[in-house]
Amino acid sequence: MPYFERPRPPKDWRWRVGLIGRTFITIGLLMFAFVGYQLWGTGIQTAQAQHDLSRQFDGLLQSTSTATIATSPTSTTSPTSTTSPTSATSATTTTVPVAPSGPPIANGTAIARLKIASIGLDKTIVEGVGVSDLKKGPGHFAETPMPGQLGNAAIAGHRTTYGHPFLDLDQVKVGDLIEVSTVAGTFVYSVTGTTVVSPSQYELVIPTIDPNVATLTLATCTPAYTAKQRLIVKATLVPAQSSQVMAPPWVTSPGTTEAATTLPGDSVPASTTPAATTTPATTTPATTTAAAVVPATTVAPPSHSNTSDVFASGWFDDSSAVPHVIIWGLLLLGVCVGAFFIGKRTRRLWVSFATGVLPFVIVLYFLFENVNRLLPSSI
Repeated sequence: MPYFERPRPPKDWRWRVGLIGRTFITIGLLMFAFVGYQLWGTGIQTAQAQHDLSRQFDGLLQSTSTATIATSPTSTTSPTSTTSPTSATSATTTTVPVAPSGPPIANGTAIARLKIASIGLDKTIVEGVGVSDLKKGPGHFAETPMPGQLGNAAIAGHRTTYGHPFLDLDQVKVGDLIEVSTVAGTFVYSVTGTTVVSPSQYELVIPTIDPNVATLTLATCTPAYTAKQRLIVKATLVPAQSSQVMAPPWVTSPGTTEAATTLPGDSVPASTTPAATTTPATTTPATTTAAAVVPATTVAPPSHSNTSDVFASGWFDDSSAVPHVIIWGLLLLGVCVGAFFIGKRTRRLWVSFATGVLPFVIVLYFLFENVNRLLPSSI
């Protein structure tokens, strides 16, 4: 007998037990679907964002190259690194050019490309480590120097959601190379070690410890599928394989890396004057040329209000998502009720599924997207 022509069962205890059972089964299926959304569904928007960011960064590289050629057509400065080959860890030279200061970089904007060949990672880095920024890909702490600059450049990324860019970060070994390309050049870092810290120690690994060395820090959650601890990967610039290193734009003058202000936890001396500045500039002509092109500036570093653990947001932190959850939930209920009555009118249950499955999946996706905003950030 067709489903809609069957007589209604009596609403006795058997009917009530069956209703409770079907309710729990439905909730269980929705929970499984939400886990699937977390693991794979979030990657859909990240993949689209990475595609757009990659094109944005390629355009940025092209425009920067065009501007460089137009402003210095007769430049004969060697593109190779001018860092002393006898030093494997120090990125300082006789005169370190200062990176030119420009307008603030908007959060979520493409700034670099990150590659780790040992784990097959190739992602575009965005500026900022907010929730919306990390949905697009790995994010650069705006409070830290850019990759390729003296100091510690810090980058955070998701471990299991939103494309899980740092899923295999725990497989990185000492000596593995990390390549970061920016508009200033390509910079290669060698991994010096990994460590696991608690969320309360998170800020201690982000600031610059030695302002005379270019280092890189990658941060994510560990173990995988949890946010219990933080996995930190440390790396140091390989000068022989990198473009010209520069000092951050907030230094006081070329040849010194004394910052106008420091990040929380920095152990920078009150007065830092590298001994290398006593060497005549003529010993490194390529560096001297670069220093002459880039004028000295005194710019305050960006605010460090976001240096707290970006992965430690709690339940219902994004309260603005509540009305969206309610609206999409009601819409999902409306799809189910509408599909039911369509099938009832045609007296065919399969018509209900045929007409409701596609709208149901679409609305469910947006419902999960807003429910996810109410949960703690899981990596």
